[in-house]
Amino acid sequence: MYPVYYRAGRGGYKSSYPHQAMRVARSSTVFYQRQNFYAHKGFVNKKPKVFTKRRFMFTAFQRYNPVTTPSEINMNGYNRKAPQKRRYDMPKYAVPPKKKTTKERIPQPKNTVAMLNELRHGLIYKLESQTGPVHAPLFTISVEVDGQKYMGQGRSKKVARIEAAATALRSFIQFKDGAVLSPLKPSGNLDFTSDEHLENGIENMSNQKLVDYIQTLMLTEKSNLTSLEQPTLRLQMFCMSQNVSKSAITVDGQKKVPDKGPVMLLYELFNDVNFECINIDGAQNNCRFKMTVTINEKKFDGTGPSKKLAKNAAAKAALASLCNISYSPMVVPQKNVPLPIDDKSSSMELPQIHADTIGRLVLEKFMEVIKGQEAYSRRKVLAGIVMTENMNFCEAKVISVSTGTKCVSGEHMSVNGAVLNDSHAEIVSRRCLLKYLYAQLDLQCNQATAYQSIFVRNTDGQYPYKLKSGVHFHLYINTAPCGDARIFSPHENDTGVDKHPNRKARGQLRTKIESGEGTIPVKSSDGIQTWDGVLQGQRLLTMSCSDKIARWNIVGIQGSLLSSIIEPVYLHSIVLGSLLHPEHMYRAVCGRIEKSIQGLPPPYHLNKPRLALVTSAEPRNQAKAPNFGINWTIGDTELEVVNSLTGRTIGGQVSRITKQAFFVKYGFLMKNLPGILVRKVTTDYGQTKANVKDYQTAKLELFSAFKREDLGSWLKKPIEQDEFGLNE
Repeated sequence: MYPVYYRAGRGGYKSSYPHQAMRVARSSTVFYQRQNFYAHKGFVNKKPKVFTKRRFMFTAFQRYNPVTTPSEINMNGYNRKAPQKRRYDMPKYAVPPKKKTTKERIPQPKNTVAMLNELRHGLIYKLESQTGPVHAPLFTISVEVDGQKYMGQGRSKKVARIEAAATALRSFIQFKDGAVLSPLKPSGNLDFTSDEHLENGIENMSNQKLVDYIQTLMLTEKSNLTSLEQPTLRLQMFCMSQNVSKSAITVDGQKKVPDKGPVMLLYELFNDVNFECINIDGAQNNCRFKMTVTINEKKFDGTGPSKKLAKNAAAKAALASLCNISYSPMVVPQKNVPLPIDDKSSSMELPQIHADTIGRLVLEKFMEVIKGQEAYSRRKVLAGIVMTENMNFCEAKVISVSTGTKCVSGEHMSVNGAVLNDSHAEIVSRRCLLKYLYAQLDLQCNQATAYQSIFVRNTDGQYPYKLKSGVHFHLYINTAPCGDARIFSPHENDTGVDKHPNRKARGQLRTKIESGEGTIPVKSSDGIQTWDGVLQGQRLLTMSCSDKIARWNIVGIQGSLLSSIIEPVYLHSIVLGSLLHPEHMYRAVCGRIEKSIQGLPPPYHLNKPRLALVTSAEPRNQAKAPNFGINWTIGDTELEVVNSLTGRTIGGQVSRITKQAFFVKYGFLMKNLPGILVRKVTTDYGQTKANVKDYQTAKLELFSAFKREDLGSWLKKPIEQDEFGLNE
């Protein structure tokens, strides 16, 4: 080998010994090269490695001959190879760093105290007594689990604590038939379905076997349990780990929100869990992912703005269906302080599986009816009403679907009731339901079709007809209704007790703004609205959707005209697609007047609908709201597109759900419906509504309740809108 030369500085001292070069250049950078590597074009820097020797930096440079062949042999007789990357070989006196060698940790077996602490957090062990002589004491230690005290004794405090934990573990781990766990058999496969545990006691099981048994219950994947029994047993173990008793883990059959995420919990309860992304909709900046999870050959879907959120939604749907575990905000989270709502509102949660079914049916129906008219599929708010009989959601029917977010402009008001004043989606869906109720009463006009109607003759009441027993209506809205239900910050942690429950912003009546979005308190408005004032330029104001839903929970959704024929009809549930805050939603729809409402004529009462949020929440839509809305009612051959600013269809025609259309249907029913005493309608629309005494009494009591709570006064439209009659 050729000697290694070290050069100090630029063209300075050259020596074959590095310490001599260092003596010449104390603060210089020393370059070195191997003499047998040099090129025709001089030095070539190949990103040299830098190391420190005392106070000097040595930078390696390579000289090489670019023209080399494998057949070339160097002077020492070895085959010559051109290195692609040359590493610097450290000098002999350099000591290579020692590699750290770590021993693999052997997992230590758990004792009963560690296992009990995993299942129950925050346990406190107390020393009850110490007996026996000084050289051989006997300690007694107790631990309280779920309000029950368990004792353990031992020659040391540690042993006594282990025995107390073992006693607790033996007591509350049970099979479904009430028998305690049997000892763990040495065989590889455990038969949890055998009756052997009825004969063998658990008192003789060692503490370590008890811990192994519990771990096997929680983690086994090779047990002989069926696919239905295994998650049930694991769910039992999970409920124990949540530190809640059996009576505390349910609210109307729904589990409390667990600490663990839905995906993690799903993997713990089931073995065969497969997630798959099956669809991506929307533009790149506003895409929508659809994930499907398959468990025991059952599929559950979830959607979201990201794959992670879609995966969580699918897991929530699976847990709600298979294990009855709900992640709804209506359920009190275990980590947080309980919400400041009473027991009545806590029991108002609609089961999660039913809420998901309602949301899915409305979305599927919307996609079905919009086919062929995709230009009108753009929307911000989607609403629909679903009807069930005896809460059978397998045969639920979608009654109406609608979209819209605007109100009519003041200059387009009609004195003939020929325009839609409020085109918000939930209001339009309710008007579509009125159209359906009129159609069902039409079936009663013919004895051959009367059995098909959802109404029956009322023989023991003041109303000729009433709904069949078991018929319920469910309202779906993809977001919180405008007004009081939406006045909160969704990202602020205000789940604790409201520090200002009586603040002026709580529960105020609010009005929508003409040709715009959002609401303002009625106290900020100008009071009474007049026809000529609106035409002159005053903004036409309409009560918010939250206030109208609160009104429906007093007077019903059937309207004043039908109130002279049928008993009040109330919503059974309200399902939201996003922005459900339990406290604010409950207050908006019924809670703000429950203490002040009084004197309602029977059968009118304060209805408290069940509330729920779908698992696949809709994201916030930042697009500009369109100036049109669509509506569809069961039985319609095609959807209707309405210009929200004019209140008429896009073709300039009168909508099929206007006051004028309903007044005509009402006049037909009064002439042909059996059991009606007064057959002829002689008054105009406004006076006919005023003649329904009980309805008007309930409505006036509602307005008085808002005033007593200092929430504002209900604003009415100009009375000239209702001064039209029926054509002869």
